[in-house]
Amino acid sequence: MNQSPSLIEQGISQQHSKTVSCANVLTLAYQSLGVIYGDLSTSPLYVYKTTFSGKLSLHENDEEIFGVFSFIFWTFTLIALFKYVFIVLSADDNGEGGTFALYSLLCRYAKLRILPNHQEMDEKLSTYATGSPGETRQSAAVKSFFEKHPKSQKFLLLFVLLGTCMAIGDSVLTPTISVLSAVSGVKLKIPNLHENYVVIIACIILVAIFSVQRYGTHRVAFIFAPISTAWLLSISSIGVYNTIKWNPRIVSALSPVYMYKFLRSTGVEGWVSLGGVVLSITGVETMFADLGHFSSLSIKVAFSFFVYPCLILAYMGEAAFLSKHHEDIQQSFYKAIPEPVFWPVFIVATFAAVVGSQAVISATDTNMMGHAYGLAVTSVMLVTTCLMTLVMTIVWKQRIITVLAFVVFFGSIELLYFSSCVYKVPEGGWIPILLSLTFMAVMYIWNYGTTKKHEFDVENKVSMDRIVSLGPSIGMVRVPGIGLVYSNLVTGVPAVFGHFVTNLPAFHKILVFVCVKSVQVPYVGEEERFVISRVGPKEYGMFRSVVRYGYKDVPREMYDFESRLVSAIVEFVETEPGLEEEEMSNVRRKKEECMEIMEAKEAGVAYILGHSYAKAKQSSSVLKKLAVNVVFAFMSTNCRGTDVVLNVPHTSLLEVGMVYYV
Repeated sequence: MNQSPSLIEQGISQQHSKTVSCANVLTLAYQSLGVIYGDLSTSPLYVYKTTFSGKLSLHENDEEIFGVFSFIFWTFTLIALFKYVFIVLSADDNGEGGTFALYSLLCRYAKLRILPNHQEMDEKLSTYATGSPGETRQSAAVKSFFEKHPKSQKFLLLFVLLGTCMAIGDSVLTPTISVLSAVSGVKLKIPNLHENYVVIIACIILVAIFSVQRYGTHRVAFIFAPISTAWLLSISSIGVYNTIKWNPRIVSALSPVYMYKFLRSTGVEGWVSLGGVVLSITGVETMFADLGHFSSLSIKVAFSFFVYPCLILAYMGEAAFLSKHHEDIQQSFYKAIPEPVFWPVFIVATFAAVVGSQAVISATDTNMMGHAYGLAVTSVMLVTTCLMTLVMTIVWKQRIITVLAFVVFFGSIELLYFSSCVYKVPEGGWIPILLSLTFMAVMYIWNYGTTKKHEFDVENKVSMDRIVSLGPSIGMVRVPGIGLVYSNLVTGVPAVFGHFVTNLPAFHKILVFVCVKSVQVPYVGEEERFVISRVGPKEYGMFRSVVRYGYKDVPREMYDFESRLVSAIVEFVETEPGLEEEEMSNVRRKKEECMEIMEAKEAGVAYILGHSYAKAKQSSSVLKKLAVNVVFAFMSTNCRGTDVVLNVPHTSLLEVGMVYYV
């Protein structure tokens, strides 16, 4: 039977679509090698060195080396592959990943922490989907607990901030341990090279590499991807070579029995050394955090079919080399490189370490940094496990047995590593704790200060009845033009407006109260960004515009906010419903009002912003005065203002001073 031309054409089209889709996935998978896996792929530089940096000694039977490799293999397999690739990557928030993405999902599905200016219309956003309305007994119980105990919501916020700040601490420590570990390999060939020169070389490389970051993820990925690919191919090939040459028996260490033998023979010292083993999975959280740059499928493909096997082969080969060269434990990675390819691998290692770096050099003792790094990594993983437990219960509505199996299995493994890292707090683990507490205090004070300012605005807003009672002129001289009054309020008239007209009793013919706010979704489409409504009767010429941004939205340069806002208001007027029996007169009035708005725009647009100063009340505690009057005031002064975000021209900007007492 001959197929019709339309069916043939349709079949070709579908086949082409699948080919393009597959090509896109492979392209993204390749690009992800240069952005996501830089940190993870450079871990072999320092894992064995850090693991055996304490009192753990090597014996002739090689049980310690076999045991450590067994721990690395199973940790890499269970945490990186099973937990993150197979489970966590599925918990995305409209394609975005990371700690805040999980928290955003929980906020939407369980209303754990509604933003102060939240509106029901926000829940109608296309990205605000909360799934089926059905509830399980477990999800209902968890939601009820959070509703009945408001303090638990605050605790969850602090918990999320802790995980986020630990991730920042992780990023701060990344270059210290990866770049220095890579560059320090040159000391094998130049033994007299001073440590300070190693640091200087690393700093120069970092400055050079950061200079290309401004070109964006897409271009940087294509620059870095070949480096990461060459690196992974190099270390996996060397791993295969070392395994065959030095000790093929290392393959037997894939059995989990060797983990038991390791802990039985080493005892407490073996447990403490696990803080070095956990460094083998540094960077797994990046797979989830950078999900928005790529896709879940592309990350899974890159890790499962390339990164995972390459790193396992690299760790296996290094362990085989160590089993015959116990004396080289502190320089095992570079010692295991065959002499003919040492310098090419060293160069690639240096570039690969730079690819995985995200911050600045902060110390030179890589063993101490390894202890600090391990604590930061395990803390972030534990936070993710706890949040995933809530997501599985509230969002995915999984059975209680499934949720318990997840948290008990993965939580127990991570607690084992976390306890080992906590033991080494005096040896460097205090660094991420100090960094995280500092960042966490800054974030919480900012959240507290902005919340209190919003409460002050709500308590001191001007009554709409009072404004309407003043008549169409609202008690002022109305001059040509459009006046935009910025506020955090989504209802009512802000106090800054009353303060303004008290000192200058004149205002523009068209008055728009603008509220720029964040919503609990990663992105808001341009077609959904503006919500326009009237304030008072039509003859008053007053509107309200709520401008919504997601937590991942970045205001674009050269964004013509003024024209977009006026267009949104005109569109609102044109589509505003009216009485059917007066349809002709309604059309005429709408045209006239639209003409008045456009004429007002031509006359000029003025931006009125409240320049607020938050101060603690006299009765406040010393700690609160320090937090509000010093820390929050400093952050407010240095925070990017609304005028910068919306590209407000300075010639059209009016600032009204306000003092908030919180």
